[in-house]
Amino acid sequence: MPDSNTYVLVHGAWHGGWCWSRVADTLRQAGHHVHTPTLPGLGERRHELSASIDLETFIQDLCRMLIREGLHDIILVGHSFGGLVISGAADRLPERIARLVYLDAFLLPPGTSTFDTLPPELVTKLEHGAAATGGIAPPRPDSFGLTDQADIDFVQARLTPQPIGSYREPLRLRHPLGNGLPITYVRCTQPPFPAVAGSYTWARETFGEHWDWMDLATGHDAMISAPDAVTVMLTRLQGGQSAR
Repeated sequence: MPDSNTYVLVHGAWHGGWCWSRVADTLRQAGHHVHTPTLPGLGERRHELSASIDLETFIQDLCRMLIREGLHDIILVGHSFGGLVISGAADRLPERIARLVYLDAFLLPPGTSTFDTLPPELVTKLEHGAAATGGIAPPRPDSFGLTDQADIDFVQARLTPQPIGSYREPLRLRHPLGNGLPITYVRCTQPPFPAVAGSYTWARETFGEHWDWMDLATGHDAMISAPDAVTVMLTRLQGGQSAR
């Protein structure tokens, strides 16, 4: 086994690379290589926000980063909405990826958009709210399962609007979801996050024994609320090997 892994940690909606800081610091101290990209229009790239930023923009941005940094044999982690982004990257650049990790991730059958999964009246409300800026306003941090006030304050100060185009565009894949790579899905259970419950059920029913399945007893923003548990889970992963 190699002495170190290379991790690429992809954030979810309204977040940025900042949300991985606690996990990334610990992994680096242990000798691992860690990249925490921020997707276009979010976090420190909020000045790029535009309604024209869509899911394909996110996927291409991540793929360009993997190529630019010359990364291979990576463990690619997607949290929440980031699950769609790493699915797209795996579809394009599977030769660079050793394992996919879906951390309480949102997943869709190919050809489906996030808006396809929401009630029409909610889609209309979100479209109206994003008309001026091109972004969907972030929810309250406690909706991500955070209970510690310091964690809530940390997240509240950093959330930014989500480019609405990323919800409009369907996930387009040339290959089956996961593209034959080893996959671990990690579900956060205390409390469960309703927005990803359907994704988890669909993936479990569809991919069953072909994926590894784990639970973490923490809320949805696990990298904030339980960074040590997330770090331990990630360091158990080794390319094609199971974390179990």
